[in-house]
Amino acid sequence: MAVTRVPGNSILRLVLHVGDSASGSPILRNRSLNNVKPAAVDQDIFDVATALAGLQDYPLNGITKVDNATLIQV
Repeated sequence: MAVTRVPGNSILRLVLHVGDSASGSPILRNRSLNNVKPAAVDQDIFDVATALAGLQDYPLNGITKVDNATLIQV
């Protein structure tokens, strides 16, 4: 039987640099925004993420988009 992928909502994750540990390695924290439409254009998501990063207290270290999907057997 064939398996079909059904896209679900995505997650936008901002990775923020909140400080450095005693050993000098960075301390990172995630801020997640759920229910991002899977059809949203990556450039638009990036633009929104950078705009939201400007509202944060800490500098942006990275942007991640996590796509969720359900696999069904047809």
